[in-house]
Amino acid sequence: MAPTDAARDGTGITRTEIVAALSLASDIAMGQPLESGLGICRIALALSEEAGLDDAERARAFHVALLRHVGCTAENPMFSSFVGDEIAFHNGVSTIDVSAPRAMGAYMLRHLVRTTGLLGTAAKLAEMAGARDRLQESVLAVCEVAELLAAQLGLGEDVQRDLLMFTERWDGKGFLKRAGQEEVPVAVRVVHIAECASVYRALGGVEAAASVVRERAGSAFDPRLADVLARNAHALLAPADESLWDAVIAAAPGDGAVLEGDGLDAALLAMAEFADLKSSFTVGHSPGVADLAAAAAGHAGLPDAEVATLRSAGLVHDLGRVGISSTVWEKPGALNADEWERVRLHPYHGERVLARAPGLARLAAIASRHHERCDGSGYHRGLDARSLSQPARLLAAADAFHAMTEPRPHRPALAPERAGDELRAEARAGRLDGDAVECVLVAAGQRPRRRREHVSGLTARELEVLRLLARGLSTRQIATELVITPKTADSHIQHIYAKAGVSTRAAATVFAMRHDLLDMVRSSGELPM
Repeated sequence: MAPTDAARDGTGITRTEIVAALSLASDIAMGQPLESGLGICRIALALSEEAGLDDAERARAFHVALLRHVGCTAENPMFSSFVGDEIAFHNGVSTIDVSAPRAMGAYMLRHLVRTTGLLGTAAKLAEMAGARDRLQESVLAVCEVAELLAAQLGLGEDVQRDLLMFTERWDGKGFLKRAGQEEVPVAVRVVHIAECASVYRALGGVEAAASVVRERAGSAFDPRLADVLARNAHALLAPADESLWDAVIAAAPGDGAVLEGDGLDAALLAMAEFADLKSSFTVGHSPGVADLAAAAAGHAGLPDAEVATLRSAGLVHDLGRVGISSTVWEKPGALNADEWERVRLHPYHGERVLARAPGLARLAAIASRHHERCDGSGYHRGLDARSLSQPARLLAAADAFHAMTEPRPHRPALAPERAGDELRAEARAGRLDGDAVECVLVAAGQRPRRRREHVSGLTARELEVLRLLARGLSTRQIATELVITPKTADSHIQHIYAKAGVSTRAAATVFAMRHDLLDMVRSSGELPM
């Protein structure tokens, strides 16, 4: 199946879609306009073809362009301790030759003076001088993390090596000084030029881009490739006739096969690791939430396919964290109003990234709701129980419990028993789903409390389906509403019929009315709306 086919019918997720989504997330993490990486990828491919690179080299340039900043969440807490808001710092550095230590040093000085004043700058510079080795290590860490995430995504060793060498430059004067000229991988040389051309085209047009590329030829840039770009700038930098997302997905190397099983889990785990590295307090958070939510879904009686989807959503639920500065996530005291508003936006950032590909969008419908609450007090949409599917309620409870048992800058980790008490208090207050809370706590190894039995043994999910069925929705519409497949929706309907002792929609509706199942408010999370 071609990538575009998978994207159109939503039957699966391809590796290219995950790589492209990580590119979007990297844009957010670096304070760049969304789709910056996609645009750079398109220019890199055009330059590669014009320069006569072979298919393998063009494929490497494709992946390096999209994943060039995928290691950016490494060492964020340490870096932000020096520069403050690291996202604002990266946003301002886009026109700087970042591979040149002298240029970066000058920018650093201006940034510190602007954000901390002269006295603050002196103190910061002294602190940084004492941590020179640690700062050098952090540059290498970004490269190594990019290499490791590429491996986790299932990309070849050639792409991994390219990403490891991304900070090198043509004249050998990069931060790590590990290579120069032809020793710098050709994909890296291409992407360096493409990134510069993309930035300056946006700032001053095609001629400005060509001029800057010419100026840096022989120092930062391979002179032959720089000449190819400058001579053909109008053709290579022409805007796309279609959306950048569609253009990049269509140009992807490989057969566009849909990921399944362990391959899908591994690729989504790369997204989880990218997000969790943002803060030293969240390392391992996303996989832990995913496993807990999936185990809870098993106790709730969800079909295997829904359990798998929930686990996938759990892996990517915190992807939007990368769009919030580490100064916020690492703050030991109470957040001010502005910081809290930024925190409330992280599910929105994640949803923006995941919504681009249909397969990932299905996960976003669950993942982006992990901070919503049944009483409407959550964020970022302020949804209430009527809009929260059972998987979304399970994910919210799993995320809350797992976070409570992890240390945070403003508090130590809670003991599991204390966290269980807090979670049940949230259910009693109407914020979390009562059934979801009990399933999560059982999955976490705690003793279950007696749960209210539903009429005729209907599960919470079957009650959701029954309510929609009674409202006249078709099987396909029910599937869309609950973010499940039509086959799974039909299976739920057949189970409802069997338990209710009926065989038609109308009879099932009468059954629901007689047992007052249509308008029950789920104040404690025991009956879905």
